[in-house]
Amino acid sequence: MNGLSSRHLVFVICLVACALALLGWQEGWPLRVLALVSGALVLVGVTDLLQRRSTLRRNYPISAHIRFFFEYFRPMLRQYVVESDTEEVPFSHVQRAVVYQRAKNVSDVRGFGSELDMYAERYEWINHSIRPSIIDNADFRIDVGGAQCTRPYSASVFNISAMSFGALSPNAVRALNEGARRGGFYHDTGEGSLSPYHCENGGDIVWELGSGYFGACERAGVFSEAKFVDKAALDQVKMIEVKLSQGAKPGHGGVLPAAKVSAEIAATRGVPVGEDCISPARHSTFDTPEGLLRFIARLRELSGGKPVGFKLAIGHPWEWFGIAKAMGSTGIRPDFIVVDGGEGGTGAAPVEFFDHVGVPLREGLMLVHNTLVGLGLREQIRIGAAGKIITAVDLARTLALGADWCNAARGFMFALGCIQARLCHTDRCPTGITTQDARRWRQLDVPDKAERVANFHRNTVHALRDLLQAAGLGHPSELGPEHVIRRVSAEQVRPLASLYRYLEPGELLGGHVPEHAVFQRFWHQARPDSFGAPDALLARRASKLV
Repeated sequence: MNGLSSRHLVFVICLVACALALLGWQEGWPLRVLALVSGALVLVGVTDLLQRRSTLRRNYPISAHIRFFFEYFRPMLRQYVVESDTEEVPFSHVQRAVVYQRAKNVSDVRGFGSELDMYAERYEWINHSIRPSIIDNADFRIDVGGAQCTRPYSASVFNISAMSFGALSPNAVRALNEGARRGGFYHDTGEGSLSPYHCENGGDIVWELGSGYFGACERAGVFSEAKFVDKAALDQVKMIEVKLSQGAKPGHGGVLPAAKVSAEIAATRGVPVGEDCISPARHSTFDTPEGLLRFIARLRELSGGKPVGFKLAIGHPWEWFGIAKAMGSTGIRPDFIVVDGGEGGTGAAPVEFFDHVGVPLREGLMLVHNTLVGLGLREQIRIGAAGKIITAVDLARTLALGADWCNAARGFMFALGCIQARLCHTDRCPTGITTQDARRWRQLDVPDKAERVANFHRNTVHALRDLLQAAGLGHPSELGPEHVIRRVSAEQVRPLASLYRYLEPGELLGGHVPEHAVFQRFWHQARPDSFGAPDALLARRASKLV
């Protein structure tokens, strides 16, 4: 009886309260309100006792819902009440605040010193110059397009990373593109294709083609040259990006459930209405590194000579080395490569992929940069980078490690008003950014949010200019790993240039393999005609099966 009373205490209290309130119904409105409220709770309790899906609800009628309430609101309570200003889960309060302030064009100046522990391991800073430079124009540009490209593009050093219509709402896409137009930077479509909302305001577009080839497919996963040409010919489309993998879930395909494939999304992607929209985990137009390069060359031809490149999150190093070797065997060069770090996160993904699949941005970027330098190709191929880039320091560090420009997704979502509710995959986004519920996304004011997107970009790039001036530099391209210093212990600091092994130009040519663990192990065994594992690795696997 004691066990029963303790588990059902709340239910019994509500039952008694309801009975007493009904007896005093004629005494006035307070008892009537009590009767209605307690009666509703009694109905909840009876439902809990009769249902069989949840043992917790059967054992603890009514009171179990208190746990569900706090479970639902826990992420929001944590970020506003519990976590410190500098705790990144996944973005700290300070990081979010600086985006909000810059987007609203209000002062982001802080007082009374840094909250960071400057003697903690991995603390980083940028050395300044006694003779700072003067930079008049903060509109830093990078020309993208090699010798095989006839229509190069001048890109900003800071752009909007890939986010698809479907994942984002119509008004979110409109605001991002208008902000990009006002600020003179590009807007990546994500693999969900080029929607009408991308085209309304005329901002520069990088059209991403994933394995589904949405917008350029006969059906999902089957590429159509004719449909590709229709969109690639648009003047607003400045570059084409083939997505091999993304940081949020590298090596993982995706499914947009049939219930979410509306007529509008179906028309945008070129798939049937009301059927599961499947984005395969691998491409069908090529299955070798050389095939990828030939596909890139074909897209460049079909687009009329626009820059064409690919995006990947680094995984098996021999696969990337195979692509690099294919540049030599085919003579075909991508115009750019975007390295997406494993910390990328706008795409909803299983927790295992978020937390433990894909090389983080710094290591992936340096491997790509080093390989191109070692092959003597770095000056011909531009590198973009994406992965938790928010502030000018993030930009400067990433550029110093080898990138030519940076992309950000969640930073621009914050500029739109994202509050990090982490409900992106539920269609219940409270700010109307990642939902197709018109009752929610129609409340997102496009002109206001577009101005905030442009403000965030402008103020961040201006902050980058201030950092460059303090360091005595004249352009982001002058940043190198020697400019960023990291504390490796309480007593020791090192510039990034001495922490990582950087290859010399042409060091991989002539059969030479540098003293670098990854190159030593995999470079000679990588093949331009196969993504497959090296023979030595296959032999080791086979020996385990014997």
